[in-house]
Amino acid sequence: MGPGRHGGMGNIEKAKDVKGTLMRLLNYLGEYSLLLIIVVVLTVGGTLLNLAGPYIQGIAIDQFILTGDRTGLVRIMTLLAGTYVVGTLASMGAGLAMATISQRSLRKLRKELFEHMETLSLSFFDKKPPGDLMSRLTNDVDTIAGALAQNVTQLIMNAITLVGILVMMFSLNVWLALASLIIFPIMIALTAFVGGKTRNSFRALQKNVGLLNSTMQETLSGQRVIIAFDQQDTVNKKFSNVNIEARDLGIKAMTYAMLIPPLMGILSNANIAIVAGVGSYMAIKGTVTIGVIATFITYSRRFADPLRHFANIYNSIQGALAGAERIFEVMDTMPELTDAEDAISVYDLEGKVVFRDVDFGYVEDVPVLKNISLEAEPGQTIALVGPTGAGKTTIVNVLTRFYDIQSGSISIDGMDLKQIKKDDLRRQLGIVLQDVFLFSGTVMENIKYGNLEANDADCIAAAKLANADGFIRRLPQGYETNLSERANNLSQGQRQLLSIARAIVADPTILILDEATSSVDTRTEVQIQQALLNLMEGRTAFVIAHRLSTIKNADKVLVIDDGEIIERGNHGQLLEKKGFYFNLYMSQFKGTKDVDFEYIKPVERIKPFKQPMGGMGGGIHDGMGGGMHGGLRPSPAMIQERMMQLADSLKEKGATSPETAMTPEEIGLPPMFEMMMQMSTPMSQSGAFVEKDGKYYLVEERLPK
Repeated sequence: MGPGRHGGMGNIEKAKDVKGTLMRLLNYLGEYSLLLIIVVVLTVGGTLLNLAGPYIQGIAIDQFILTGDRTGLVRIMTLLAGTYVVGTLASMGAGLAMATISQRSLRKLRKELFEHMETLSLSFFDKKPPGDLMSRLTNDVDTIAGALAQNVTQLIMNAITLVGILVMMFSLNVWLALASLIIFPIMIALTAFVGGKTRNSFRALQKNVGLLNSTMQETLSGQRVIIAFDQQDTVNKKFSNVNIEARDLGIKAMTYAMLIPPLMGILSNANIAIVAGVGSYMAIKGTVTIGVIATFITYSRRFADPLRHFANIYNSIQGALAGAERIFEVMDTMPELTDAEDAISVYDLEGKVVFRDVDFGYVEDVPVLKNISLEAEPGQTIALVGPTGAGKTTIVNVLTRFYDIQSGSISIDGMDLKQIKKDDLRRQLGIVLQDVFLFSGTVMENIKYGNLEANDADCIAAAKLANADGFIRRLPQGYETNLSERANNLSQGQRQLLSIARAIVADPTILILDEATSSVDTRTEVQIQQALLNLMEGRTAFVIAHRLSTIKNADKVLVIDDGEIIERGNHGQLLEKKGFYFNLYMSQFKGTKDVDFEYIKPVERIKPFKQPMGGMGGGIHDGMGGGMHGGLRPSPAMIQERMMQLADSLKEKGATSPETAMTPEEIGLPPMFEMMMQMSTPMSQSGAFVEKDGKYYLVEERLPK
């Protein structure tokens, strides 16, 4: 959009339709017609009263000052003062009324712009930086507000002043009036030339302000990354370049804008000199009076004021039109995704999803999805796996109808996606993303965002299902704790749990989980996984995950590569094929003896064991009990060795399923076994411990040989 990285400023864009833009802008004033009439009446009245002043002054000079009539002079000076006071009050009233009109009109414009942006497709926001859109919502609207508040009355006032002065001058003396107009064509030409340069410069400046806002927003949002990578100098240089360009454009725009007043002042003084010279000559000849000359000089001085003001008004209007064009550019952008005329409302979907030969690309002729076909029965979990950039997220983007596909079809419960109203479709969808976005406000408000009709009890129940209730109640004000911008006062895992609670409150038919556990620690991952299981129960779910251990229970696993489904089946079937999925899976567990590790809960601090464990008898007891007197945490290798021995012993005892689970006492384990069971350490080659209702058993799962 703007200069710099978006292109140079050599070719400054001009208004496509100045008249059309102006008329659209003035339409926002239409509903305040009564106030506008008041503005016009007050402005005209005030201007005419102020125009009468010089004429009264001329009468005072000729009839009272030169004749020495003091009584008459007092009367006429009182009239003159009253004229100026009433005229000034009328002008002030018009200004206040116009300010009210402009603020109300611009509130409506800003509201319509914001609401229209909310209807636009994601592809629009992919192309427009947020800072540029913010600049249109704030800076451009404020520029228009200022122009309307100040310039409408000024335009009327100066137009009447200009016409009124011409009428008065020609009625007093035609030759002096003609002498006063000698400079007039030069003033008009100068105003038009410099005004055009000013308008183009301000338009370029406003574009740069949008880029400046984008740069600042990006920098402020990414402070953690900037500091972490010690890139302050880099971002300072980037900002400095944009800021320097803004400075240069600002200087250029202001230089043109400031040229008008002094140039007009020079021409105005020249005009007064001409009037004084011609008037003096005519006074010597006796064809005009001193009072008429004084009146003409005053009118000549005032004659330049409207022209000078016209130049300033012109500059201001150019800035306003440039801003209005940028605003109307957004408002004229039509949503790429619209409801079909025969689109239907849906309320209760079962959740059967079918893709048939779907092709899609974000950019024309650059396919991202190629011939994608899949089926998900109601309640099934479909896992999408594959390397980064394979097209996994794009599949869910077209399922949510963030974008429309180029060919093929997507249906839910037998209905084509395009035949379902967008709002109804998205109310049936729940989305949990890797990069969680929470809004400013309380925890309760953020959970309720999933369903604004939910009550507090519903939100608390959802938080409990999401394993979020515990940490929420530990916050300073519990559910009424205010979150900072982007919820930076919560951890990544806590934000993720809140997003799951938000999705639970929405009660969706279809779930989309996009890398929901990829940025959290192992302990938090366990909490999130359990919360996701609660959320997924009875719902159709599409799960994108890089941690393949998190999706092995999916009903179907689809392997995506380069926009195509290259393998499909369940976890076990794909491992047996020893194809792409097998290699991807193995690459994640390289160096861990090819084991599908499970994870269990961590504790605050684990002390080392003094001697290796033996079997399940006294060796274990001695090893665990006697080893708790040290002060250092054991290495992962040491803990894994102990876990392998414990796992082998559990297997020997037969505690290998929920049905055969045993308490530690039944197995003959020492009390310290409880602590061992809580360590967040990958389990041994024999499998992993699982706890249920105070009993433990071993889950054995080996990769194929």
